[in-house]
Amino acid sequence: MAALKTRRKFKKLAEGAENGPKIKQVVLVLFLLAALAAGSSRSSPLQERPAGTAPGAPSGAGAGVGPAVLRLEKSADAMGSTYSVVLYGSDRVKMEAAADAAFDEVRRLDDVLSNYKPESEWSRINRLAAEKPLAVSPEMYALLAACLEYSRESEGAFDISVGPLMKVWGFYKGSGHLPHGPEVLAALARTGYRHVHLEAAGQTVWFDRPGVELDPGGIGKGYAVDRMVEVLKKLGVRIALVAGSGSSIYGMGAPPEQPRGWAIDIKNPWDTSKTADEVYLKDMSLSTSGSYEKFFRAEGKIWAHIMDPRTGYPARGAVAVSVVAPRTIDSEAWAKPYFVNGRQWAEKHKPKEFRVYFCEDRTDQPCAWLQ
Repeated sequence: MAALKTRRKFKKLAEGAENGPKIKQVVLVLFLLAALAAGSSRSSPLQERPAGTAPGAPSGAGAGVGPAVLRLEKSADAMGSTYSVVLYGSDRVKMEAAADAAFDEVRRLDDVLSNYKPESEWSRINRLAAEKPLAVSPEMYALLAACLEYSRESEGAFDISVGPLMKVWGFYKGSGHLPHGPEVLAALARTGYRHVHLEAAGQTVWFDRPGVELDPGGIGKGYAVDRMVEVLKKLGVRIALVAGSGSSIYGMGAPPEQPRGWAIDIKNPWDTSKTADEVYLKDMSLSTSGSYEKFFRAEGKIWAHIMDPRTGYPARGAVAVSVVAPRTIDSEAWAKPYFVNGRQWAEKHKPKEFRVYFCEDRTDQPCAWLQ
């Protein structure tokens, strides 16, 4: 599997941090003592809830008497998304420092991967790689190599060069609009991972035609969540939930009194106020791609932002796909090819260690975990 081939490439990626926007934070300190076992209601943007409880049910702090366990929640905006962490530990100062370091990392990535910031390395590649081979950082080279591997393994359903299509359909900075046929064809001519070339000896990237434009939307959040997790681990955190906008989530360890892991609700795509199923994350990730996230209506149809890069039009046949995998970059990247290529393709090609929850675009076919 492509995702596993690049595992080692990510272990030594560059780290760094710069000061960024002020972190929005909420700190909750819960002492897990019998005297507080009456519990409290949770209201988490991460869709996390205590194992074994119904959605929206009150959660208890735990009945056992033992050392004080602290819970910390924080969030920050970066890369066009809100990133959130929930940490458990015994040293509040160290937990605060670890959370801040994780957010420093995602802000660093924003300066590298953003296709909105002209000065980012990603934007520089889009501007210059059609002119000549462009030397890039080891981190960027490894990430682009992984993306090209995802494209090959997915038969082009995942394509990092989808930028021109996202723009012509109005999804780059807006909620979308219906383009004319010739506009789609023109954008399609500048789309295709085979136009992106890497040269390992010089760590360079080049495009074989002008107008090719890379879009990090298919892997950015997953990669950022994985990097945040690595930062937390290096700073001694053992129990944490890390999420990018609630659609790419990693559960590290298991929270107190929840040995199965972090209980996460999967939204019902037909009514997102309801839960379709639940999953427990213990050193695993969950990512979801859904047509309900960003779409518009035109000519009596719904047009969503999940593009089939081979046709130039939004994919049809599915309404939501959730993937559980060891790494968040993999779960995010593969949710889209499974969505685009359909249920049968996903059943045939998913690795054994992945779990895939598939919702077809038809109300007579219930959502289900693929076998």
